[in-house]
Amino acid sequence: MLKQKATLTRRQLLSGSASIGTAFVIGIGYVAGSSAAWAMEVTHLKPQTMATLIQMARDIYPHDHVADEFYAAAVKGYDTEEQADMIETGIAGLDAAAQGKGFANYAETGWERHRVDILRNMENSPFFQTIRSGLVTGLYNQKAVWPLFGYEGESYSQGGYIDRGFDDINWI
Repeated sequence: MLKQKATLTRRQLLSGSASIGTAFVIGIGYVAGSSAAWAMEVTHLKPQTMATLIQMARDIYPHDHVADEFYAAAVKGYDTEEQADMIETGIAGLDAAAQGKGFANYAETGWERHRVDILRNMENSPFFQTIRSGLVTGLYNQKAVWPLFGYEGESYSQGGYIDRGFDDINWI
């Protein structure tokens, strides 16, 4: 059976969404940035789960100069039928840990320090290790992110680094 793609008007989008903190707008089947022009469709995970996963990714590899859309792209690969149960269970565990510390849930825990404390308590879990290890390639292999870190990409196809700034070390 073919899945019919949902279409929304702007009015339906705005009326059927809710903000989580100030970071994300969540609606039926999507997560969007509240202050930027990006959105992602969510097919197997709950949109709230995906928003929490994006926040978790930002807390594991924090870069203030990297936009949420890159973190969203990094975790989009977890929105699969095979991984949905593991991700939903892991996020429920994060939320339960946050509630145990007096917060509404993980994503709405206001201070990064408190969220990192919650993550540290579960860093040996298979869920955390799966997300952390996947983020290494999911986040840093995006070519659009490379300039934000000053990386120009591979150099082999351009003759190597020797004539392309290898010896311009100005920090010594």
